[in-house]
Amino acid sequence: MFLSSTEYFKSIPNRIISLVPSITELLHHLGLEEETVGITKFCVHPEEWFRGKTRIGGTKTIDINKVKELKPDLIIASKEENIKGQVEALAKDFPVWLTDVNNLEDALEMIRNTGKLTGRLPEAEKLVNEINEKFLAIQPLAAKNDKIRTAYLIWKDPYMAAGLNTYINSMLRFAGFINAFAHLTRYPEVTIEAIKASECQLLLLSSEPYPFKQKHIDELQSQLPEVKILLADGEMFSWYGSHLLEVPGYFGRLYESMCE
Repeated sequence: MFLSSTEYFKSIPNRIISLVPSITELLHHLGLEEETVGITKFCVHPEEWFRGKTRIGGTKTIDINKVKELKPDLIIASKEENIKGQVEALAKDFPVWLTDVNNLEDALEMIRNTGKLTGRLPEAEKLVNEINEKFLAIQPLAAKNDKIRTAYLIWKDPYMAAGLNTYINSMLRFAGFINAFAHLTRYPEVTIEAIKASECQLLLLSSEPYPFKQKHIDELQSQLPEVKILLADGEMFSWYGSHLLEVPGYFGRLYESMCE
């Protein structure tokens, strides 16, 4: 069955499977070491969980039989990251909470609801307060560089950018950048010509899901000589949960790199 964010268990779940890397990291932050019994092969944080927890496939290639063997009493999935049919199949046998995080506000509410569902609400509220404080502290930074038109690429062959209605777009806004492709929804395919036409001043190449490297900067710089091109840590722009504690500081360092 699917759980709404307002539903509570009569007892705290003690066999949790996370299908979402950033939520796996959140479960660790909330102290759910014993309760978390399964994660995906992309749940690389924390490292000790990645090495020691049972992996049930990828975020889009879930091993249904392995999940059944673990007999979870709560599965946490994501509308964005997991395949609808696989999640629906799991929901026939187990309680599934399907998260839908598109911006910072959604992320903070997801943290609170994770705390409610797992009996860790005080810890979750503390985390939300800490994240809010860190984001408030970078508001002057965002105000300083809020006129820089920025394109954020997540894929190559074809190039794909982050557009409107994405969590990345929300993070670009909090970093103070204007998304040059905010007039397009989700993750549109873009060409070099489209990037030129967007009049972006800054081009960010994400480390995930496509692992852009320095060689890609060199390749694009010859075609976009007037554009500042930097590698971006994809986790900072697309991981939510406790990873948000690191994001404001990263945005400050990114701004310094942009000014070099």
